[in-house]
Amino acid sequence: MTDAASTDSSELTFRLIYRSHNRIPAHARKAELGAIFSVARSKNAKAGVTGALLVSDDWFVQILEGEEAVVRALYERIRRDSRHERISLVDEGTAQARTFGRWAMAKVAEDGQPDIPLITNVDRGGAVPAAARPTTPEQESVLEVMRESIREPSRST
Repeated sequence: MTDAASTDSSELTFRLIYRSHNRIPAHARKAELGAIFSVARSKNAKAGVTGALLVSDDWFVQILEGEEAVVRALYERIRRDSRHERISLVDEGTAQARTFGRWAMAKVAEDGQPDIPLITNVDRGGAVPAAARPTTPEQESVLEVMRESIREPSRST
């Protein structure tokens, strides 16, 4: 996989996708979401966690990738975060490689908007705008799962 930085493509990784209802008041969302991305990118990079977050109206869908115990611990912290409610697991399991291995936290766009160019690249040691690059077929597959869980929220509730 071209996006599996520091990860051999034969190395298995744990992947977890969850969906939650956003409890952040509309007037505070822009600032709060900026803080979420900033903190997540920093902490995830230090913990060896990669992934992506889709924010759509009142819903979050996030993919977390990394060592299973670390990802599960992070998910449990997220479940206790008061900015979320109605948290449900969309998918979990082992994958052949990281789908978002270059990014501590990618910002996923809604349909019709670009994805990967909006994110921070972990390989460069900090918050640096990522170079524009096309998504891989594996990324597109995972992004579709994320977007589908937003379109049909009752499906995984």
